[in-house]
Amino acid sequence: MHSTMGEYSKALSSFEKSLEIYQNALLPNHPDLATSYNNVGSMHSTMGEYSKALSFYEKALQIRKKSLPLNHLDLASSYCNIGQVYDNMGEYTKALSSFEKSLEIREKSLPPNHPDLATLYNNIGMVYHNMGEYPKALSSHQKGLEIKQKSLPPNHPSLATSYNNIGGVYDNMGEYSKALLFYERAFGILQRSLPPTHRNLQGCKKNIDCVRKKL
Repeated sequence: MHSTMGEYSKALSSFEKSLEIYQNALLPNHPDLATSYNNVGSMHSTMGEYSKALSFYEKALQIRKKSLPLNHLDLASSYCNIGQVYDNMGEYTKALSSFEKSLEIREKSLPPNHPDLATLYNNIGMVYHNMGEYPKALSSHQKGLEIKQKSLPPNHPSLATSYNNIGGVYDNMGEYSKALLFYERAFGILQRSLPPTHRNLQGCKKNIDCVRKKL
């Protein structure tokens, strides 16, 4: 894939050509057309072109609403994509609304401990964190962590993400002992899975050093 090589503009051009072919060949509400709009939106999002990404994601969503059952997982994906763009744009209320719509569908369509549910709880937690609503952020991150603890191996890097996020919330709430506990849990996992110079490991170490100074 072009995108894995960082050649985003080439990848975008390729997706745009595919979209043009689908637009000429398919009915306007065909699910494959929605997928194509989604691909173009994804590239714009990767490139930081959020208003363009939103436009294509919205087109994909409108087609999926017309062509798919109410609780289809592709609809959940559309809402999640739109939520991530709004989050990146700093429009947190809209991001939250989109993530919650995605969560509602996934809760009806997936097993209760599915990792995709944990990802959404994490996304919602990050939005609440950005809004300064720390108790709600903590609740969402903890729900995500509980799912991960049931569905993933104990040293999975995704658990480290949850521990780090929870540590960050406690840090901002001024509960530094709890923050340190969760940062150290994250660091313990990352140490096993990443090289010493990896930026995620370095970032976690920095969090630990900073919170220790506050104790």
